[in-house]
Amino acid sequence: RNEMNEEINRINQDLPTIGGGKTAAIQQWIKSVTQRFNRYKAEHKAMLKDATTLLELALWKANLDDNEGGVLEKEGVRTTRGRQKRARKEICVTSGASIVIKNVLPFLQLE
Repeated sequence: RNEMNEEINRINQDLPTIGGGKTAAIQQWIKSVTQRFNRYKAEHKAMLKDATTLLELALWKANLDDNEGGVLEKEGVRTTRGRQKRARKEICVTSGASIVIKNVLPFLQLE
């Protein structure tokens, strides 16, 4: 944030000291600000993707911890590895992560 503010304010400090070629200096400054902005935007997008993945995993884990025993422990029914895998997959699909992420994501995006 400070870097971006310094870059934006730099043109105000540089222009009075430039004798000729102010147009070229302004064009170079605009290019520099745009490149820096695009880099920060890409970094933000990568961080947002990581955060979304972590949120999805945390919701799935919380739902798994809450529901795993209830799904697998049925009286008189033998629990097999296949049954455990299917139960875990069902919990993952029904964890509600897609709903939560859909509602949280707009608050984190730059647009």
